[in-house]
Amino acid sequence: MLVCFFLYCSGLTIAQEKKTLGTAADDQRIDAYETQLRDYFRGYIVNEYEARAAKLWNRDYSSADALKRSVEPNRRKWEEVIKPPVLTKSGPLQKTPYPVNGVQAEWLKLPLGPVTAEAILAFPKGASKDHPVPIVIAQHGIGSGPETPFEDGPSYHAYAKALLDAGFAVLAPLNMRSIERRNHIQRLGNMAGVGLPGLELVRVQHLLDVVLADPRVDAERVGMWGVSLGGMATMFWMPLEPRIKAGVVSAWFNERRNKMVVPDERYSSFISTKEEYVFLSGWLTEFSDDDVVSMICPRPVQIQHGKKDGIAYWPQVVEEFDRAKLHYKKLSMEDRTELVLHEGGHEAIADKGVAFLSKWLNADKKKP
Repeated sequence: MLVCFFLYCSGLTIAQEKKTLGTAADDQRIDAYETQLRDYFRGYIVNEYEARAAKLWNRDYSSADALKRSVEPNRRKWEEVIKPPVLTKSGPLQKTPYPVNGVQAEWLKLPLGPVTAEAILAFPKGASKDHPVPIVIAQHGIGSGPETPFEDGPSYHAYAKALLDAGFAVLAPLNMRSIERRNHIQRLGNMAGVGLPGLELVRVQHLLDVVLADPRVDAERVGMWGVSLGGMATMFWMPLEPRIKAGVVSAWFNERRNKMVVPDERYSSFISTKEEYVFLSGWLTEFSDDDVVSMICPRPVQIQHGKKDGIAYWPQVVEEFDRAKLHYKKLSMEDRTELVLHEGGHEAIADKGVAFLSKWLNADKKKP
């Protein structure tokens, strides 16, 4: 009986000492934990970036070729960030007449096993085997399609038509266009170890294989010009596709660390949006925008940004561009990059982009 009484009293003591955490206290505890984790990652991504990157980049500016060799290890790691898959051509290129906004173009379809690479291809007047022309990849952004660069809308200003008028052929690829769809496909890609930007790069590379074989195209004069998400593609792909000799990036270039993870009323930060597809594993270990440009250098690149574009706080864009320009300046090639800072918004500036690409892809057929 004494034993039973002792156990009974012990049970009462344990019951009296048992605590139930209320909802408010539980929320406070998990909020504090979330803050710890957020500050940990933000500190790593933002505050520790420069010290970390200084150890991971070993650039050699003694010559343009030396710089290209010195960033090769980073280029291989960049490939691990965007994760292109292996796709193989599984049939011939199919061409269908495709008029778009007054332009007599073609719709291309190239089978790559279970995936198809598709694009609009248009030639300027006079393009022929005897008069091959340079070609520009015109990459659309979110909410747009391959036709959009040919249309005179508020963001694109028919820059593809301006390129045709200036004597360029235009290749306008179809990429995944909506936030929700990109999120969905990138989730699947994460499981397979494939990045959607890498997959779309491979599709364009296969298209280039066949399009650059067309005798009307000068395969040594290839450019790229993307707007918004197409600007992302331009910056993502140029480090890994050396056939692209010059680029224009409209409405994308940014102070990348802030853009990705630091909310600010002066610009939209991706961390506060539903655009999951942009959060690529390993991106900000060492690849802020000026660092990505160093893998493009010494090839010419123009950055376009509008002061009214809410994707960025424009003074930060200027600071990031100044850092990017240093790579060219150290090679005495600062004329190969420029910032078109305009008073508009989220848009391409057609005349400036055409002039830049004409300078580097047309004049005397010089290769950058």
